[in-house]
Amino acid sequence: MSDGPVVHIKGRVLTGPDPEADVREEAWVIGGLISFQRPRTAREITTVTGWALPGLVDAHCHVGLDAHGAVDEPTAERQALADRDAGALLLRDAGSAADTRWMDERADLPRLIRAGRHIARPRRYIRNYAHEIEPDHLVEVVRTEARRGDGWVKLVGDWIDRERGDLAPCWPGEALRAAVAAAHAEGARVTAHCFAEDSLPDLVAAGIDCVEHATGLTEETIPLLAERKVAIVPTLVNIATFPGLARGGEARYPRWAAHMRRLHARRYATVRAAWEAGIPVYAGTDAGGGIAHGRVAEEVAELVRAGLPAVAALSAATWGARSWLGRPGLTEGAPADLVVYPADPRQDVRVLAAPSLVLLRGRPVGPAGRGRPGGGPSGPLAS
Repeated sequence: MSDGPVVHIKGRVLTGPDPEADVREEAWVIGGLISFQRPRTAREITTVTGWALPGLVDAHCHVGLDAHGAVDEPTAERQALADRDAGALLLRDAGSAADTRWMDERADLPRLIRAGRHIARPRRYIRNYAHEIEPDHLVEVVRTEARRGDGWVKLVGDWIDRERGDLAPCWPGEALRAAVAAAHAEGARVTAHCFAEDSLPDLVAAGIDCVEHATGLTEETIPLLAERKVAIVPTLVNIATFPGLARGGEARYPRWAAHMRRLHARRYATVRAAWEAGIPVYAGTDAGGGIAHGRVAEEVAELVRAGLPAVAALSAATWGARSWLGRPGLTEGAPADLVVYPADPRQDVRVLAAPSLVLLRGRPVGPAGRGRPGGGPSGPLAS
């Protein structure tokens, strides 16, 4: 148990999406853990007033990766710190060529759930990112990455096919079924990068657990994902880059460019239709390639623009996301990873962009915590 400070949180502690049952008026952080029982000791207590949420979740990012491949440790550290300071304290690293296990020893860095390294077809993904293999090696590499990751494996489900000049599925259905079965046998879930429409049926039939981006969802495939509760992480912050990508590739691949523009144009309608159909939706930024880290608040705001109610969009980055990933929220005895805001984020999710206090493992961190583990709240929050 940590010997960190005792913090008394007053105001509203939001333990879940129910506006009546999931609200507490106060909580304490004692020994790095959350408690709803007043401490019996006379130790010095710092009181913070505001609206508390579980540490935010970026369910799709890439720590240790930039546009050219793996980065050095100082760069990976800066990426993780940017997420932490934005209140993202749990990161699902959806594929990285870098070994970031050293971060697990750092109490001041967010918790990582790794999906190993991307698995792609040769010349069908970003250079230096993935294991590039043919289908007959897919099961073998999936097993390896399932053992290397933290319960997830990441496939590249579709990418531009140079001969076709457009997005196309990367894997035969039979290879996908064998690969997903192999991952499940290893105790891992499988997710896949998917932009296009025609890659989805085979992935769902194979038993995929999650689809990243999911811009290609249609009236035909939405019911398939909904029936099987296949989650999606839309990464709308990333999808906003599609028009620029289309301009850059239009001269060589006009068919692909037009396709990317169509996917972008209907992005909000796609996400809204998926959510209305009952598909689980989670917040992820795709940070770490060409996207800066620390943008989870923007992603939540994008989900609201797409038509999700504010509480549903919040859950996509807090209570629901943590449950989906098997990590605790604000419950008795849970690690004190939480964020405090000066106003109610259920009324306006834009509040997430300016946390008053970030507590990681029970210790204030980042600018609101005076920039170091063990610091304390300052200004109007201290009382």
